[in-house]
Amino acid sequence: MSRSGTRPRVLIVGAGLAGTATAIRLLCFARRPLEVVLLERRSDYRSAGVAYHRDGNPWDYVFNIQAGRMSVFREDVLDFVRWANHEADRGGWPEPWAGSRFVEQGPAPRRIFQDYLDDRLAEARREARPGVVLVEADGDAVDLEVGPTGVDVTVERPTPDGPPAVTVLRADHVVLATGLELREPAFASEVRTHASFIRNPYSEAGIRKLVSLPSGADVAIVGSVLSAYDSAGLLLRRGHTGRIQLISRTGTLFRTYPDGHEHGVLSLPCPKTLLQPYRNRAEFLDRVRAEWDTACSTVVREHPEVSPVVVAERVVKAWEPHLPEAIERIPTAELRGLLDEFGTALAALRVGVLEYTMAVIERALDRADGTDGAVELVVGRVEAVVPAESGRLLVSVVSAEEKHAIEADLVVSNFGRESDYTRVEQPLWRNLLRRGLAVPHERTGRGLEVDGRGALLGSGGESGPVSAVGALREGDEIVRNGRTGAFTFNLAAIKNHSIAVAAHVVERLEPEEDVSSEEVSLGLVRRRGALGNLEEAVREGFEDAVLLEARRMASRGRIERELLDSRLDARIRSMGDRPTRPTDAARHDRLMRAVVNRVAVERLTDVSVTPRQLRRQLGMATAGEQED
Repeated sequence: MSRSGTRPRVLIVGAGLAGTATAIRLLCFARRPLEVVLLERRSDYRSAGVAYHRDGNPWDYVFNIQAGRMSVFREDVLDFVRWANHEADRGGWPEPWAGSRFVEQGPAPRRIFQDYLDDRLAEARREARPGVVLVEADGDAVDLEVGPTGVDVTVERPTPDGPPAVTVLRADHVVLATGLELREPAFASEVRTHASFIRNPYSEAGIRKLVSLPSGADVAIVGSVLSAYDSAGLLLRRGHTGRIQLISRTGTLFRTYPDGHEHGVLSLPCPKTLLQPYRNRAEFLDRVRAEWDTACSTVVREHPEVSPVVVAERVVKAWEPHLPEAIERIPTAELRGLLDEFGTALAALRVGVLEYTMAVIERALDRADGTDGAVELVVGRVEAVVPAESGRLLVSVVSAEEKHAIEADLVVSNFGRESDYTRVEQPLWRNLLRRGLAVPHERTGRGLEVDGRGALLGSGGESGPVSAVGALREGDEIVRNGRTGAFTFNLAAIKNHSIAVAAHVVERLEPEEDVSSEEVSLGLVRRRGALGNLEEAVREGFEDAVLLEARRMASRGRIERELLDSRLDARIRSMGDRPTRPTDAARHDRLMRAVVNRVAVERLTDVSVTPRQLRRQLGMATAGEQED
């Protein structure tokens, strides 16, 4: 794994979804030699992470959203569906999946996503330019030290006997893609190692306990969100007859997506009263309710094609561009309190559940009178889980009205994630915070501070050669982009993170000789301000160049990328505002190329349009777009 003096190295820490998606983009974007090292501490998490690895996802676990929204490429909507129907190796798949024809609005098992990402990473590796290489390495990054010439990453690797082997790996840029961090709930301090307690329902051990449970056993599941449905659904599909209780602090249940549901973006009036000064929580919530009722009524009246089930989703999505300005007016302590109180409700407004998953849950909820296979929703906060004298577990639940106890044969703790990095026990995060290389997100207490291009901000507010993708950017997604619920860290956010971070890294490591990043930023500002005053031909030429660059970045085949690269260079040279002196013209072209790349990244990551609208804007839509 020695680094060539002429080939920069990018080290990606974490080879789950976020890390793999970023590696794919780096391999596609790089035009000069580059080494991409994909480091993973758990081999079973490679190209999967906690959400998709096979050992923690039995065949009954399907994606929370439709198969047609699972493409790792935002600009290629149906890539996953095409892969599942025509490329996937179905050897060993059970029925009904072995004979399934996957459709855009339908379900698909989560465990096959690992194969999909493996295949797309292999494709990117094959189609990379000469000198652009991928290295897959095993190990646990436990510390970083940023120096004037790069980043030294301390990596530990287990040994058969004795302490782990420690090496220091030098990189020119580091991308942190460490995924979700597990929160240790205080209520379970007495039962963390108890045989009847499942802390991680997406672990091999957790799944083994669920599938081996006697069918008549009583089960308590802490939480009523999507991962709770996975555990309950798995039991019910296997014929469970015992009582299943979903314990929820808020009593929130997710809605079922309607048949044929398709992602859409509506344009709704700005909720102007939310931009007024913040007075107190009660007054602010009154304003939110009034604006919400008005917005929902507008959708029902003006968009009859929208199913009543997803009106809330459309409104939350339409409000996203306006939320950052509203959030600015909320004091930090109040903002954190609102997010804590309404986080689950926001998640339920922003995303639904496929009928495949929810139908079995709803049928069991209808049997909450005590018949076999009944599911009951219990509203309250879990205060403690302790061993009972009977050998079972006793769950103490506190609500506004009462305090009561639930005795269960098995207790499943929903996959609660730790978003406050001051509480994360991993050595990497303790060391990064101690060194001041990472700073907890000040406004929300969720994730870390990053700049507009995803680079970590240090304790002095400076950015450097360390970037973040995925869950680490939760707080930034809230305050910068108005994202809420799971959309702060799920696949949709990761797609955009991977594009923007990969483009930023390539810009850093493939500098256009005498063109600096600061000049590119200034050129971008000037270009935007001047376009309205330039000749029509120049304006059209710049727009053509942006479309060519966006299509180059979206192309997965090397030959096509090189053809688009050549056309882009010719288009920039043909623009009428170039200097007349050859040396000035050459420098201008290099600067313009970098500016065009920045704008192309913005186009590819524009969430104000749907992926299909994006394809039309980029000129990539085909006559057979609806077919697989």
